[in-house]
Amino acid sequence: MLDFAPSFFLYLLVMAGVTYLVRMLPMVLFRRKIENRYIRSFLYYMPYSVLSVMTVPAIFYSTGHITSAAVGFLTALILALKRKSLITVAAFAAIAVLLAEIAIVYIPVAII
Repeated sequence: MLDFAPSFFLYLLVMAGVTYLVRMLPMVLFRRKIENRYIRSFLYYMPYSVLSVMTVPAIFYSTGHITSAAVGFLTALILALKRKSLITVAAFAAIAVLLAEIAIVYIPVAII
């Protein structure tokens, strides 16, 4: 049987409490509609900003070479701007990264 340390349950309880507070406090503190357009704009764009800040570095450090990561990123960006489906964008970006990695590893670059 698994032997959990008592501190594990303390950590779990603290994590649950913090998660609950983060979700509950905005509803308790801001009962009225926020009328300041700058704050509303800030709150509207915040999820997109946080998601971008977490995702973009992961894209460029997820492969063996930054060149292949850039190829995959550009492929995904172009297909997304052309309004292709998510599965199409993901599949073609993965294929582009694979081909770029193969090209980097197996095709020697002549140094002049």
